[in-house]
Amino acid sequence: MQAPLSIAFAVNAEGWPESLEAVAETAIRAALKHSEAEVTGVTEVSMVLTDDAEQRELNRQWRGFDKSTNVLSFPQIEPFAPVSGLLGDITLARETVAKEAEEMGISFEAHFTHLVVHGFLHLLGYDHIEEEDAEEMEGLETEILQSLGIADPYADS
Repeated sequence: MQAPLSIAFAVNAEGWPESLEAVAETAIRAALKHSEAEVTGVTEVSMVLTDDAEQRELNRQWRGFDKSTNVLSFPQIEPFAPVSGLLGDITLARETVAKEAEEMGISFEAHFTHLVVHGFLHLLGYDHIEEEDAEEMEGLETEILQSLGIADPYADS
């Protein structure tokens, strides 16, 4: 049985490909499954698809970096706490996601999926500040993406 999960979508910028809601839901469900998080109730994730201008403002306001970034996560639960209720918000910047996908020579959808997984793992408590934590998070991302038929994004790094 699938975890009781809902995703609230907001599209705040033009140019996003259609049907990304299904892609994001598949990615989040795979991340939840592979993370082995303890699901104790109905869960919700908020996802905002925006542009570089709004993402830059969010990044400046909440992280002190005056530049856009591909994905931001705003957790609403304690790290590695049981999963229930509003887990948090994930925002993605369309121009940055498209530019990075092109630079890496991968599809927009594959890169989008990776960033959704990455952002969702941040909501659960994973991070990549310390090298050991980064290796754990990247390994889990790779496992999740492989289950979705997407190549290891860290293979060349």
